[in-house]
Amino acid sequence: MAARREAGNGEPALIWERPEPPSRPTPSPLSRDRIVQAAIELADSDGLESVSLRKVAAALDAGPMRLYRYLSTKEELLDLMVDAVYGEIPAPEPADGDWRGTLRSLAHHTRQAALRHEWFADLLAGRPHLGPNALAHLEASLAALQEAPGFDDIDTVLLAANAMDAYLVGAIRKEISVLRAERVTGMNEEQWQRASGPYLDRMLATGRYPGLSKVVQDAAHPDADTTFDTGLDYVLDGIAARIAR
Repeated sequence: MAARREAGNGEPALIWERPEPPSRPTPSPLSRDRIVQAAIELADSDGLESVSLRKVAAALDAGPMRLYRYLSTKEELLDLMVDAVYGEIPAPEPADGDWRGTLRSLAHHTRQAALRHEWFADLLAGRPHLGPNALAHLEASLAALQEAPGFDDIDTVLLAANAMDAYLVGAIRKEISVLRAERVTGMNEEQWQRASGPYLDRMLATGRYPGLSKVVQDAAHPDADTTFDTGLDYVLDGIAARIAR
């Protein structure tokens, strides 16, 4: 593996601050962009578990050791992949005080990006992403809140942004988990309900689950788009009500 790169002050240099090595005339030219795109294509077709430096190198018709000139670890590759997807998310229009519209736009575009690249949902949680596109995405959320009436201090802004992020990550990961389950089992939602229906009927007949029984019998069960939009409204309404107090 390539030696650990260091910044000028002796600290380990993050991938974002490390210059890309100069290109060389070879039958299979490389760049960070080409490496990242090949890794994204692998993840899109075969899942995140299919991504390794060896497989990415093979897809680029290059030796694995050549990739270490451009990055040091698989974790750095994943960071670059995540930031590339953040780069697909359009920047919102100027807020003009409409913080709800800005957050709604960012949420919808993030969901769409995750549905295009399902592995993205697996990497959304955890510590903040530090790539330039991810930072720009976060800055857009913070700026929309900071410029709006009622968000008088940075702690309020951060808590509201975190509440939005928690909903977005949870909703996206749940939706994609359902899509994956359908592929693994070969059953869509209706088929799964028919298969599990007799068991659920027996459990509800015990009388121990009155709340769930009402959900099964009376709830509207909207589609994924409506479910996402409605949940988003609940979060935005809650933030607005908190600010109004």
